[in-house]
Amino acid sequence: MIGISEIDAAAERIAGHVVRTPTVPSPGLSALLGVPVTAKLELLQRTGSFKARGATAKLLSLGAAERAAGVVAVSGGNHGIALAVMAAALDVKATVVMPRTAPARSVEIAEAAGASVRPADGMGEAFALSARLADEGLTLVHPFDDPVVVAGQGTVGRELAADAGDLTDVLVSVGGGGLISGVAAALRALRPGVRVWGVETEGAQAMSEALAAGGPVPVALSSVVSTLSAPSVSQLTYDHVAALVTDVLVVPDREAVRGCLDLAEHAKVWAEPAAGCLLPAARRVRERVGPGARLGLVVCGGNVTTADIGAWAERFGLR
Repeated sequence: MIGISEIDAAAERIAGHVVRTPTVPSPGLSALLGVPVTAKLELLQRTGSFKARGATAKLLSLGAAERAAGVVAVSGGNHGIALAVMAAALDVKATVVMPRTAPARSVEIAEAAGASVRPADGMGEAFALSARLADEGLTLVHPFDDPVVVAGQGTVGRELAADAGDLTDVLVSVGGGGLISGVAAALRALRPGVRVWGVETEGAQAMSEALAAGGPVPVALSSVVSTLSAPSVSQLTYDHVAALVTDVLVVPDREAVRGCLDLAEHAKVWAEPAAGCLLPAARRVRERVGPGARLGLVVCGGNVTTADIGAWAERFGLR
């Protein structure tokens, strides 16, 4: 289990390389949800998502031989962007494996940063290809099955604990579980009374299915939210969520996209569906907790185009 000492060490390591993102009360979301809401704006992070934290922590932990070999990562979008940009800044050659369903903009950004992008037919195939490339000598920077990466993501929770007012509940999106594992570990140490809730989209339910099965299991992926679409969680992230998280809620893709529109209108932030899914889940948490809830939302990323949101809104009848 990751502890606060590992998260503190990660914070010290990545300081100066990443942004301490704003933690702000949101009058608009508070009015929308009917309870006080504080937002941790990780969409303002370098590379547009929290992923820069874990990628940087891992890159800075590598030895000279590991750096010289070059690094490889698998990603539905944000981890690949983060690794490409941060590796370039540290003069490390990067290869990113992405499924063909990854957003075109994510591929463009990774390539523009100098990374070699390798396409795969799906997320399962992407993970398999990245493992083969690691076997051939590249240094793997896993998006969530790595304690150094999880500790780096945990710096989000460390900052939230320091900067937020009084919270009862914090909602965190879940793909492979690296972010929620780190945030939950930080909050357990620094805000032990705060409940942590995970949020997934239908068709990207790796953590909720793992909790139901008693351990990581492969899942079928069908969500439009590629950045949450892990083919399974890891034992590392499963153990943290099983021990530290109150529940993992699952929302439809349509509601995640509606959440993006609500975040734009009411919070004045442009977020991706991996963050938009927090709003329908927040309504459910408020109903379960009651009117005394004081919510914290980790707005995890904003790497989505206006065309993407427009197309999804049209598809789901949200115009």
